[in-house]
Amino acid sequence: MKKVWLLILLLIIGLVGYVFAEQPPAPAQPLTPTSAIDERFQKANQWLNEKNLSVTTTPDQAFINDYILVVAEGLPSATANTPAKKRLTAERAATVLAYRQLAEILDGVAVVGDTFVKDAELQYDAVRAAVAGFIKGAQVVYKEYNVQEESALVIVKIGMTGPQSFSKLMYEKLLGDPNVKKGVLEPQHAFKPKPVVLEEKFDGLIIDATDQNFRPALINRIFTPKGEVLYDPSKISQKVLVEQGCGEYTNNVDKAKAALESRGAKNPLMVKATATVSPSDLQVSDDDAVKIFSANQKSQFLAGAKVAFVLK
Repeated sequence: MKKVWLLILLLIIGLVGYVFAEQPPAPAQPLTPTSAIDERFQKANQWLNEKNLSVTTTPDQAFINDYILVVAEGLPSATANTPAKKRLTAERAATVLAYRQLAEILDGVAVVGDTFVKDAELQYDAVRAAVAGFIKGAQVVYKEYNVQEESALVIVKIGMTGPQSFSKLMYEKLLGDPNVKKGVLEPQHAFKPKPVVLEEKFDGLIIDATDQNFRPALINRIFTPKGEVLYDPSKISQKVLVEQGCGEYTNNVDKAKAALESRGAKNPLMVKATATVSPSDLQVSDDDAVKIFSANQKSQFLAGAKVAFVLK
């Protein structure tokens, strides 16, 4: 019995000695993957938050945000043999990749109806060349290079409206100069009913398209059930279109009202779209068409593109 207890005691002593004895160091755990890159992205995200910007992932977001913004990374050229050359070639590579992302997004931007930039490029060489040149002139708004990782991160942004915007380019190419040449869009039969007397004076229009598969475009039209055009932005002053586009795009009515207020409309008429004529053209009922036409006779809000589209 004593031998048994002695063995147990020796075993306990051995275990205690093993626990407190110096152990070989454990293999080092890998650091958080690309911690430097993570830090760089954190800085970029902080910059985006400060500027109240977000990365564009779909063409529809370009219309909602009124800009296209892409982020890309680039590595230095294999032949770069100095720190300066590595930095420059990495930034250039990132910029080229950003241009490619811009091209992919613009490729899906609707121009009018079911015509897209991609189709327009195939049909009009002038448009194709102009879009290619426009992308190359996109502005790099943020740039950072990590020496340790030898990689660059750039953020490129273009506006959808404004003097140097994509809309300005496309309106000039597709609508043409009214004093010199006609645009490429076919004329539509205008809706001209007998106006009715409305109890209120409306100075803007909200189209609720949440029940429709509708998408924003450079030219979003509104039709009657008979195919007559009620709202045709191609007839609006290009100055108005370039400065603010053919409408505001939001996902709820309150945002639509706030957006129109920024355009000077404080009491917009709200109607519901009944159907789509094309992916980017809406249809309203006969009654609502007459209301819109009558309200516009007094305020001329359609000529000022004081229109907001509420999307799904």
